[in-house]
Amino acid sequence: MQRSVFFKLSIMMFLEFFIWGAWLPSSFGFFGEGALGFNEWQQFGLNIAFPVSAIIAMFFGNQFVDRNFSAEKFLAVSHLIGGLAMLGFGGMAWSGFQSGQSSTGNYWLFFICMAVHCFFYVPTISVTNAIAFANIKDPQKDFGPVRLWGTIGWIAASWPFIFILADWANIPKLADVGFVDWLGKALGTPLSGMPLNQGKSWAFLTAGIASLLLAAFSLTLPHTPPKPAVIGEKQSLAWLEAMRLLKHPFLLVLFFVTFIDATVHDGFFMFAFTYLEKVGVPSNWIQPAMSIGQFAEIGTMALLGYVLKSLGWRYTMILGVLGHTVRFGVWALVPNPYCAVAVNILHGICYAFFFATLYILVDEVFPKDARTSAQGLFNFLILGLGPIASRFLWPEIQKANTLDGVVNYSKLLLYPAGAGLIAAILLLLFFHPPKSKIDQGASEQTA
Repeated sequence: MQRSVFFKLSIMMFLEFFIWGAWLPSSFGFFGEGALGFNEWQQFGLNIAFPVSAIIAMFFGNQFVDRNFSAEKFLAVSHLIGGLAMLGFGGMAWSGFQSGQSSTGNYWLFFICMAVHCFFYVPTISVTNAIAFANIKDPQKDFGPVRLWGTIGWIAASWPFIFILADWANIPKLADVGFVDWLGKALGTPLSGMPLNQGKSWAFLTAGIASLLLAAFSLTLPHTPPKPAVIGEKQSLAWLEAMRLLKHPFLLVLFFVTFIDATVHDGFFMFAFTYLEKVGVPSNWIQPAMSIGQFAEIGTMALLGYVLKSLGWRYTMILGVLGHTVRFGVWALVPNPYCAVAVNILHGICYAFFFATLYILVDEVFPKDARTSAQGLFNFLILGLGPIASRFLWPEIQKANTLDGVVNYSKLLLYPAGAGLIAAILLLLFFHPPKSKIDQGASEQTA
C-alpha cells in the first residue's frame, strides 16, 4: 500500500471516530436534570437515535454507496449535513446555558439535530470501512494498522475533555504535590453547574467541527466508485443481496453470534461504571481505568494481521468472543479493584479479534457490488439491534438480581459471561468460512 494512501485512510479513520468520541462520553448525564433538563422518555429518544439510525442505514445509506454514489462523495455529503446538525445541537445547548434559560422547551429541535446527525453519521462507519478495503492490497495485513487510527482518534477526542471539564481553581499546582496526587485531584475535581454544562456543550461543537473537516478531507480520498449489480440483476437492492447471502450456513451462524456479541459488548459499558466503583476503584479513576481497554485496542489492531495469518478466521474470532467471557467472569468471581482494572486490557482483544476481523471477513467473502451494504448488515447488529436489545435485557436481569437495593454482581455478571461462552461454542461447532469469495449462485462452502 502506498504511503500517501495509508496516510489518507488513517486520517479518515482518525476523524471518523474523533467525531463520535468527542460527543458520546460527554452525553452521559447531559440530557437529563441538571443540564438540558429533559424527562426520562425525552432522554430515551435522544439516546436511541444512534442505534435506530444503524438499522435505517442498512436499507438506505449503504444502498446509495453500493449502487449510486462514489463512497468518498457520500462521505463528504453525510459529514457536511451531520456536522451542521451537531453544530446546531451544541450551539443551542451552549447559548441556552449562556443565557441561563432552560432548554427543555426546545426538545424537538434538539431531537431533530441529534436524529439528523446520527442518520447521516452511522452509515459512514460502514462507508469508511468500504473505502479502506477498496484501497488496500491485503486486508488481513493492512486493515488493522489503518483502523487503529480510529481508536487513537476516539482517545484524542475524549481524554482532553476529562481535563477541560476539571475545576482548575480548586486543583493544586503540580509543583506543590506529587504527580499521582495531582492527577487524582485533576480527575476528581470536575466542574459543576453551569460551567460544567457549558463545557460539555463544547464537546458537541467540537464533534460538529471535526465532521465538517472530514467532509472537506473526504474529497481528497481515493476515488471509490459504486459497483452496479451484474447484468440481469439491475433491480436487486444491495442490502437485499447482502441479506440473501445469509442462506450460507456460516454467514447465518456469524450473524447470530454477532448479535450475541454486540449485546454483551454493550452490556460492558452499561455495567462498568457502577461495578468498578463498587469494588473500590475511586470514581475519579474510572474513566482512565476503562481507557486501558482502548489503549490495548491499539496494540491488538496492530497485531491483527499476524494473528489472522496464524490462527485463521474461526479461532481469531473465538478469542475475541471469549475475551468477554473472561472479563465478565473475573469481575463476577474476583471482585478486586486491581483485577477489575487489569482484566480490562481484554477489551482490545474483544474488539480487534471479533469486530475488526468480522469487517475484514465480510469484505473478503461478500460480492463487491454489495460491499457497503454487507458492512451495514453487520453494523445493523453491532450498532443497532445489539445495543437496543442490551438496554432492555440487562436492566431486567439486573432487577432480578437486586435485593433491597443491592445488586448481586457475582451472579449478575455471569449472564453476559455465559452468553459470550455460548457464542464461542457456536463459532467452534458451526462456523466454517470459505477459503474464497462466495457468490449468489454458490450453494456449497469449504471447511
